[in-house]
Amino acid sequence: MTREEIALGFLKVANEAMCRPIRSLTQARGFDTSNHVLACFGGAGGQHACAIARSLGIRRIFVHRYSSILSAFGIGLADVVVEKQEPCSHTFTDEYKDGILKRLEAISGQARHALSEQGFEPARIIVEKYLHLRYEGTDTGVMTMQPEDGDYLRAFEERYKREFGFTLPDRGVCVDDIRARAIGKSRTPPTVEVPRATSAAQPTETTRCYFEGGWEEVGVFDLPSLHAGSKVEGPALIMDKNSTIVVEKSCIAIITNEGDVFIEVEGGKPKIVTEELDPVQLAIFSHRFMSIAEQCGRTLQRTSVSTNVKERLDFSCAIFGPDGGLVANAPHLPVHLGAMQEAVRYQLRTLGDSWKEGEVLMSNHPAAGGSHLPDITVITPVFEEGKAVFYIASRGHHADIGGIAPGSMPPTSTSLAEEGAAIKSFKLVKAGVFQEEGVSALLTTPTGAPHATGTRNLKDNLSDLKAQVAANQKGIHLMGLLIKQYGLKVVQAYMQHIQDNAEVAVRDMLKEISRRHKLDEVGVLKAKDYMDNGTPLALTLTIDRRDGSAVFDFDGTGHEVHGNLNTPPAVTASAVIYCLRCLVDREIPLNQGCLNPVCIRIPEGTILNPSETAAVVGGNVLTSQRIVDVILKAFGACAASQGCMNNLTFGDDTFGYYETIAGGAGAGPTWEGTSGVHTHMTNTRITDPEILEKRYPTLLREFSLRKGSGGIGRHKGGDGVRRVIEFLRPMHVGILSQRRAFQPYGMYGGGAGERGRNLLQTSEKTVSLGGNNAVNVKANWRIVIETPGGGGFGHAESAPFEVDEEEIDVTMQAEHPDSVSTRVGDGSVGEYSRMQEGA
Repeated sequence: MTREEIALGFLKVANEAMCRPIRSLTQARGFDTSNHVLACFGGAGGQHACAIARSLGIRRIFVHRYSSILSAFGIGLADVVVEKQEPCSHTFTDEYKDGILKRLEAISGQARHALSEQGFEPARIIVEKYLHLRYEGTDTGVMTMQPEDGDYLRAFEERYKREFGFTLPDRGVCVDDIRARAIGKSRTPPTVEVPRATSAAQPTETTRCYFEGGWEEVGVFDLPSLHAGSKVEGPALIMDKNSTIVVEKSCIAIITNEGDVFIEVEGGKPKIVTEELDPVQLAIFSHRFMSIAEQCGRTLQRTSVSTNVKERLDFSCAIFGPDGGLVANAPHLPVHLGAMQEAVRYQLRTLGDSWKEGEVLMSNHPAAGGSHLPDITVITPVFEEGKAVFYIASRGHHADIGGIAPGSMPPTSTSLAEEGAAIKSFKLVKAGVFQEEGVSALLTTPTGAPHATGTRNLKDNLSDLKAQVAANQKGIHLMGLLIKQYGLKVVQAYMQHIQDNAEVAVRDMLKEISRRHKLDEVGVLKAKDYMDNGTPLALTLTIDRRDGSAVFDFDGTGHEVHGNLNTPPAVTASAVIYCLRCLVDREIPLNQGCLNPVCIRIPEGTILNPSETAAVVGGNVLTSQRIVDVILKAFGACAASQGCMNNLTFGDDTFGYYETIAGGAGAGPTWEGTSGVHTHMTNTRITDPEILEKRYPTLLREFSLRKGSGGIGRHKGGDGVRRVIEFLRPMHVGILSQRRAFQPYGMYGGGAGERGRNLLQTSEKTVSLGGNNAVNVKANWRIVIETPGGGGFGHAESAPFEVDEEEIDVTMQAEHPDSVSTRVGDGSVGEYSRMQEGA
């Protein structure tokens, strides 16, 4: 490639990166970008506008004459707005409707009066009235403006369906708050019209520009000198003192009466993209695939109804190739993403050619690539000429699928049957029809374990499963558009190129680590850690520098346990692929290629490869974090993070609630550990206090950082959190956690993070619950959860990056005393950390 081709390639990748958020704001919300005009501002906006418009299918671009200073210009012309708002918390029924509307009129008058006092005449004041409405049992409200006919419910349902794709006619509508917005219209300056053009526009000079295909002579036009009606055909440049507009080939710029610029974008002659690897197209396809997965996730969030999916974002979406290999994903939950490809491949091995078009499968069984039973995977194949050409899958955590405890996360389970419905393969959709009766029977039928029940919230289960199907369909639609643009063979070729690129990146990283650690050509790193019950997690990591391959051998790991910390092999694969991706110093999607240079060996009958009937609910959320600790310990990458997800469940026969709670992140060679954050294998959001207290019989008494719980060091570990919840009625409560016995380790002399602690406060006493426990609480009892801090890195008194390699405060093999890296983090995690520190 020439220098010009490389520079143009950078521009193409940058343009595609800008297209991703635009697609998220439009396509993911049900809008077609081709029906809109692209407005740009900023001095450089006009330089990218034509290319971005083409990529998005937009045919018209508007560039304001003051686009480079549009924010400042807008402030000068902005209307004055006064908003008045009051909480409401009533259902919108005949009983309350009149009172709600009277209150709305009252605050509207207050807003109008506030503008009058600022000197606005009544004729220049407009008042808009809003009701913030939502369906009962959901937490996503829609701000609904007063319609012309005054029918708020109709307007709400229309907007809700457009936004989320469905309505809930069997549920009441609640008013969370009322709002009035009074707008004082500013006096608009007189319109200045530019003279009409009487002749064709002429360039003031010419220059050379590099476009697709090579160098070209282009005209340079002075914007202030162009008259209304002037047309400038691309390729051309239109310039003023503060901005430049690039009019590309097959585009025509037209000057309006006010001196603004409209650009008509024609399709032009697209570059022919072949199946042969092109570095620029590789980056573009990576963005496109990730954008599609992100929009699947947005669709799932919008169309789901449960707190777990809609508010906590406990879900993941990804694209898989024809062989079931992971191609690209949205930045969702690592513990899901690495394991989902095994779920897809299990169905391919099991069903073979019997998988028909129009069928959608669901599965959650650990033996079928599942993580734990609440995580249900929905897989949709895409057929072309009778053959599956790729797959879209989504995995969501369902708050209850039965079992012996509300929330389906029992701390005391010892068998899989106690944890809820276990489904290896079920056709959720047949011939395009959702199999509601069949899936309802699977979820509501008790598993047969003593005291186990079926799901406690079938309605939310069904709604979220339908949302997962809809999310997959969104991905199929967007992949169809991609195939229409490039052709199936090209798309599939780049699916493979992306995986090949990731494989090369991981091999190069492993070779570099081998050299940095001064290993033999085939060298070994070792690490060991212990679960709180004493079960060892052992890793022998053999790196072959000749080809950049590695063997992750977990021989020496403890036996399967009589409890629920057992972990399916797919989750261990997730931990490995996640760690490899974090260590790679290139921006690549997390995909199957990361695992191609790696062999993972897990002895059968161990906690990481248990029997098919073993309880696993804690393995996904606890042991997975500890596997990551051991892997990063072997690589010497950073100190341990909290090593836990701090899983809290509570409920009764009518509901189940589940949340994971943040802790402290481990410090590294160049960064402080972050406080109060989820790390590694999880990436969920905590439920808002208002939602928690409104929907569930609880009070959140405290949620704060646990000061000083992070390990000391040159770089300190992040602090954990303290969360205190009071229960307002009797219910069953469970806590599932780790790092209550063994502290998160520090590295290079850094101190360990504080252990976590779980307490139960009754009216009479405070007792420790230990790491895993379940209890029936009474009204006004409280649970106190103090989560672990992260480990520190380096001696506190040492200078930056001056670490004595003989003083490594971690368990390493004696023959490799220098096996902890002191390098500056240069991968995507390191880049993110530098961005945060720079901010």
